[in-house]
Amino acid sequence: MAKTALEANIVMALRGVYDPEIPVNVYDLGLIYEIAVDDDHKVDIKMTLTAPNCPIADVVVESVAEAVRDVPGVTDVAIELVFEPVWSKDMMSEAAKIELGLE
Repeated sequence: MAKTALEANIVMALRGVYDPEIPVNVYDLGLIYEIAVDDDHKVDIKMTLTAPNCPIADVVVESVAEAVRDVPGVTDVAIELVFEPVWSKDMMSEAAKIELGLE
């Protein structure tokens, strides 16, 4: 599978992962900062949370890892939780803003 097709499938999988506290998926919420796929189809993801002290951080990170791990062709997944830049509502997709009544 080509890397671009694999990346598209990863994004689709991430759109199926929801922050339990917000009814919007983690991708459209803007929590995924970077998706890198190497030649062996190992996936490295840099992501953040809406707040650094999020009480369900482990649940969200594990849900992201599981969803990506389940994408056919992915050989391994590594998640790096980062807080720079700090997440803000501006990082949300237009669809997410509309869903939450922010537009």
